[in-house]
Amino acid sequence: MGNSRSGLQLQAEDLIAVQNETGFTPHQIERLYSRFTSLDKSDKGHLTREDFLRIPELAINPLGDRIVHAFFYESKNGDEDRVDFKDFVRVLAHFRPIKKNMEKNKLNTRMEKLHFAFRMYDLDGDDKISREELLAVLTMMVGANICPEQLVSIAERTIIEADTDKDNLISFEEFAKVLERTDVEQKMSIRFLS
Repeated sequence: MGNSRSGLQLQAEDLIAVQNETGFTPHQIERLYSRFTSLDKSDKGHLTREDFLRIPELAINPLGDRIVHAFFYESKNGDEDRVDFKDFVRVLAHFRPIKKNMEKNKLNTRMEKLHFAFRMYDLDGDDKISREELLAVLTMMVGANICPEQLVSIAERTIIEADTDKDNLISFEEFAKVLERTDVEQKMSIRFLS
């Protein structure tokens, strides 16, 4: 799969590696590659935060900045300022629907989906969700639709209910326990590129 733009090409061995790591089909990878190259305004084979913020769905999503942050947090290329195609597809693999009787991909398991969701709330990256972080994300999500006092109450109740070790923080284990009856596999799946 090649592209006439400045050196952006995905070789057959890259296609197979990406397919094995993410579980996407060759057709889906080609479509994602096309989307990636259309977003790559610099023609250098990587995306910047600005490239992501030009995506209309992210621009209007209250958690758009957090979602964009996830692409850079998950980056394996060692550069915090850009995302290459493989990193782009790795993050999107978290949202691939899980099909019954299919081998689960390591990026697309329930635990990986939960880790991804947890990082949306863990704003400072310390592997704990504080009341302040929870309140900040709730504010991003609902904005002015709920008064600040109600948001504080929701954040405090959530911490009380989830915090089993009583340290006033939510660890990943506590987060996963709270969501154990939630169909994360379905809620964190996007039907795309069929």
